[in-house]
Amino acid sequence: MIINPSERLSYRLMTLADGPRLLDVDSDPLVMKYITKGVPSTVQDIENCMLPRMAKYLNPEKGWGLWEVCDTATKLYLGWVLVRPMHFFSENPEFDNWELGWRFKQATWGRGYATEAAKHIMHVLADNHQVKSFSAIAVKENVASIQVMKKLGMVFEKSALHVDPLFSEQVEYYRMDFA
Repeated sequence: MIINPSERLSYRLMTLADGPRLLDVDSDPLVMKYITKGVPSTVQDIENCMLPRMAKYLNPEKGWGLWEVCDTATKLYLGWVLVRPMHFFSENPEFDNWELGWRFKQATWGRGYATEAAKHIMHVLADNHQVKSFSAIAVKENVASIQVMKKLGMVFEKSALHVDPLFSEQVEYYRMDFA
């Protein structure tokens, strides 16, 4: 699937060859503050965990995966937006409720890139697939990500324990229905 550029940003579905791009973002302790308590990812983390996980949900026809986000004018890599079924790694993935997530380089924060990219990707996918809703999660302290969720039109759904093979954490669930 191809997603055309938005106002300032261009998009490309990342592949398993994009480990260096993922490391470029995840090696910053501030980017990882609410994900790994600030422990930066290593090459081994990307190769042994992130890429194998991405391989499980990567589906170009449906638009599932990590969407690389670049500045259209400068071509600079800014970060990525995740798309996959909500609770994908659980016994009950929600194939009509897709999860959005994002990570952007610290130098890009505060410029609206995460909101613009996630909104654009969300609407393109909703127009092309039978998606009933989009959801996102963040720990309560991650105020910036929760603000992005609100700007996307998502509303608070619940606070609950999110269990994933990599972590269990109390998070805030936000959701936007398209039906």
